[in-house]
Amino acid sequence: MQFSYSNYYKNPKQNNAMHEVADVLFPEGHTERAYESILKWPAYTPTNLISLDDFAGITGVANVLYKDESTRLGLGSFKALGGAYAVQRVLEDREAAGDDSPLTVCTATDGNHGRSVSWGAQQKGISCHIYIHAGVSEGRAESLAEYGATVHRVEGNYDDSIAVCIKEAEANGWQIVSDTSWEGYQEIPTQVMAGYTVLAAEVIEQLGGNNTTQPTHIILQAGCGGMAGALIAYFWKHWRNELPTVIVMESAMSDCVYESMQRDQIVLVDIVDETLMAGLSCGEVSALAWPILRYATSHVLTVGDEGVEPMMRLLANPESERPAIEGGECSASGLIALKTMADHPELAESAGIGADSVVLVIGTEGATDPEVYRLIVG
Repeated sequence: MQFSYSNYYKNPKQNNAMHEVADVLFPEGHTERAYESILKWPAYTPTNLISLDDFAGITGVANVLYKDESTRLGLGSFKALGGAYAVQRVLEDREAAGDDSPLTVCTATDGNHGRSVSWGAQQKGISCHIYIHAGVSEGRAESLAEYGATVHRVEGNYDDSIAVCIKEAEANGWQIVSDTSWEGYQEIPTQVMAGYTVLAAEVIEQLGGNNTTQPTHIILQAGCGGMAGALIAYFWKHWRNELPTVIVMESAMSDCVYESMQRDQIVLVDIVDETLMAGLSCGEVSALAWPILRYATSHVLTVGDEGVEPMMRLLANPESERPAIEGGECSASGLIALKTMADHPELAESAGIGADSVVLVIGTEGATDPEVYRLIVG
């Protein structure tokens, strides 16, 4: 099966001189504090970095490295690192200020971020309200309630659920713990992103000093861009001018990074149809992530949903000795992008992908919607 694509953009502003934007996002000690804190969580263990030799053969590259987040903290998603860490920081900052009044947290979510916030709130014994939009499946809604959150369904899309969450938080005196930033609201999303960098720290440690496994390319999926921006900033601090080529992949149904790159400013995209890759359904780039994405991203690729199901089945049914992987819809993203570029030699050539390439992709989630997963994979 040959994959098609909707849009492709080669960024003329790409450069690795990101000293100012990376240091503004994560000042000295910021990511280190997140790493030291999360390492102490009783449920913490690093997730696996797996070589997909069968998929490397299919796409004609030297190696594909897959960071498997399906086992992260029992929540099945990289987002477990961000929301729960931000909840912890909110409590620590309140305690440091001598504020011992009752705390209620809230957020809008497509599923995985809300699971992390509700789990983090449950660990700390505080109340939590989660806002989901009309396109979020019942399976994801039920998983949020498992951790004690009160779940509210909102008409419209993800951006509509954010608007209602903000309104309710202001009316009730609740603390928003969002992974998306906006004007006047950046500190907590920064903490969320700092939590994500634990994933990047693990990757660097797992790669070690073996030059044969060092990535030449990194493919990152983007919803609001929070994960992509956080990982790029951390990887840049490690690799500096040797940062691998960064390719950002989006759903064509929610292509806010692509549209923003085209116009060189943050653009709000109206989401009409929901992608199967629910975690990518965001209409606006995070203001925190945008400066990083703007200068570090080499290429942006937007695709439809046609590759989601075959890539999920490939992960679950290996054609080599590698382990079977429970990869959810968004976990297929990086593989879809690489397969699409391999299917279109002009794209692969533009990005410098060839027989010697080592490509790092992030398997961002497991079967976070078990019913959808069973219908696709069996």
